[in-house]
Amino acid sequence: QVQLRESGGGSVEAGGSLKLACESPEYVFRTCAMAWYRQPPGKERELVSTISKDGITTTYSDSVKGRFTISQDAAKNAVTLQMSRVTVEDTAVYYCATQGSLEMTPAQARYFCPYWGQGTQVTVFS
Repeated sequence: QVQLRESGGGSVEAGGSLKLACESPEYVFRTCAMAWYRQPPGKERELVSTISKDGITTTYSDSVKGRFTISQDAAKNAVTLQMSRVTVEDTAVYYCATQGSLEMTPAQARYFCPYWGQGTQVTVFS
């Protein structure tokens, strides 16, 4: 059973910073792109950011662009999400997940990169 292990959640004052990490098995880290999602209370899960498996290409939702940074920590087979200038609207359960790499077909992506973390709570207070 492949597990993605998230860490770094907690409570932070508005305007502050928090860093999330998602560790994976090495073969997952080398095979799959990675993404961070979040689910605010009472709302649908939304995509926050992605990073290609080579760490070169990143994407961000409009709501976090310029405030959050996704990156790789190859030594730990991990992907991190640096959250800065947080607001109460960033309060959510944050999940990391694998995504298929660009060369994969959709079926290959579903087979090789279907993994999710258990989620970590981020609470921003004012």
